[in-house]
Amino acid sequence: MKPFNLSLIALTLSSTLLVGCQSTPNITSPSSTSVQAQSVSVFENVANDIVAYRKSVDPYQQKEGINGYFLPNLSPEFLANNHAKNVAFLTQLNAIDVSALDEQNRINHAIIVSQVQNTVDEYDFNAHYMPLTSEFGFHSALSFMVSRSSFKTVEDYQLYLKRLADVPRYFEQNIAWMKKGVAIGLTQPKPVLLGYEDSINAFIVKSPEHSEFYKPFKNKPEHISDADFAKLKKQAQSIISNSVIPSYQSYLSFFETEYAPNARAEIGISTTPNGSEFYQNRVKHYTTTDMTAEQVHQLGLAEVKRVREEMQQIIDSTGFKGSFAEFVQFLRTDPQFYAKSAEQLLKEASFIAKKADAQLPKFFKLLPRTPYGVAPVPDSIAPKYTTGRYVGANKDTAPGYYWVNTYGLDKRPLYVLEALTLHEAVPGHHLQISLNKELENVPGYRRSHYISAFGEGWGLYSEYLGKEMGFYQDAYSDFGRLTYEMWRAARLVVDTGMHMFGWSRERAMTFMQDNSALSLHNIKTETDRYISWPGQALSYKIGELTIKRLRKKTEQALGAEFDIREFHFQILKNGSLPLNLLEEQIDAYIETAKKA
Repeated sequence: MKPFNLSLIALTLSSTLLVGCQSTPNITSPSSTSVQAQSVSVFENVANDIVAYRKSVDPYQQKEGINGYFLPNLSPEFLANNHAKNVAFLTQLNAIDVSALDEQNRINHAIIVSQVQNTVDEYDFNAHYMPLTSEFGFHSALSFMVSRSSFKTVEDYQLYLKRLADVPRYFEQNIAWMKKGVAIGLTQPKPVLLGYEDSINAFIVKSPEHSEFYKPFKNKPEHISDADFAKLKKQAQSIISNSVIPSYQSYLSFFETEYAPNARAEIGISTTPNGSEFYQNRVKHYTTTDMTAEQVHQLGLAEVKRVREEMQQIIDSTGFKGSFAEFVQFLRTDPQFYAKSAEQLLKEASFIAKKADAQLPKFFKLLPRTPYGVAPVPDSIAPKYTTGRYVGANKDTAPGYYWVNTYGLDKRPLYVLEALTLHEAVPGHHLQISLNKELENVPGYRRSHYISAFGEGWGLYSEYLGKEMGFYQDAYSDFGRLTYEMWRAARLVVDTGMHMFGWSRERAMTFMQDNSALSLHNIKTETDRYISWPGQALSYKIGELTIKRLRKKTEQALGAEFDIREFHFQILKNGSLPLNLLEEQIDAYIETAKKA
């Protein structure tokens, strides 16, 4: 999940999110010309060099560490050298004649260019000065190392202990960059930092045995002796007590005494150095389009107007006597719409997920092998976390998880749970991301790549698809679906509004409150998320509108021959794609299908 798009946090999780863990396979068909063969060869050589370089500098791929580093190296020297290396790679990639590549290598080229370009852009805009958002940060991302490490042998545990021992250095380097951010006014805004210290305090425990990082030592693997395991536990207790917990304490002190008091007051990224340029860069990155912030804003206003009219039609159908605001207040306050316990909420989400599972064969000709589970958002991050999220499988022996936030049950309405489940589980993120990871005969940097406009657009389209799958049978649930669509439409307005057009946080929250039935708590946490992660929220609606438009185009072109299962296969078969490439793929499919 993913400073603004958490590039440094992603480094922490690179054992599973690594985009360059495999060489580019030669997947070209016999070339008809020497020019194509030469272009393919040049591209594959450059791509393989990028893959090899990434592996060489990733401590999660090197069991012996890298020059003593067992966690990512964030030193100024390394980041500058890494930037120079990626600029050189980008120059090589841009010199390749893409038109001479075969179809799959054109996709490969587009994906790896987008990855390298984003790495270069984030460094150029000093994104590493802000390794946190309103709901996440390098300190909380580090805990994922527990679930994503292997614990089968003594050597596995020893490697894990070396990584824990490297925590103080890793924290010091992050704090040093945050201090530079304070010095130039490139911090997260004060309003989104309220209560953030709780997410740091969650890792400061009285005894090492209560630490998140001690969990691997609570159950002894079968093939490790009692004596060896006792030694490992003793080492863990010492490192957690003397290195890990003090690092969190130091970070908490820095956050409370230096960072938060000196954080910027203005919420818009355009008020920071090169902020307007950075925001337009993020618009391009997250939407994969050349739309301007003004164009996105106007599209959002038009979508809000359209969805609002559909919402009013549902209100009218219920016979409710009152205004839109009064109907929303009824939904927000009536106990019938809220679970009485965390267990009830999780069970309801699980039931909806299983209902969706049963519908999949009607709509999809290819389903993923990877299963998924339903689990609560971890307590340490739940208060400021979004209402639900998908967490992908980190290894072949693990499932994906649909996380449901059980914090503040009176803020988690059941009438939106169908839409949420379809988005995060199936046919949304779990299905799309798992199929992406299970792609065959493509390089690893494609299987693990996630393009927000494609993935989040697919998630929102999946909510819409729920109507055809038999969901939203009562007016309140259908209103919940439209509330979620309104939520994404409103994002186009408030994200651009706050970052480029001078909107206040209060104006953004009021706009969302007046146009949706989202809980007020959700509106607050979501607004803070948009402030702290500029541009990312634009990807959902832009992607969904594109997929809907491509479906309509395909239906009109093929008429009675249109096959929903085949259309979805064509959308998903190449994995996560920039929207322009997705359109090219669908156009090619239409032409082929018309000739069949």
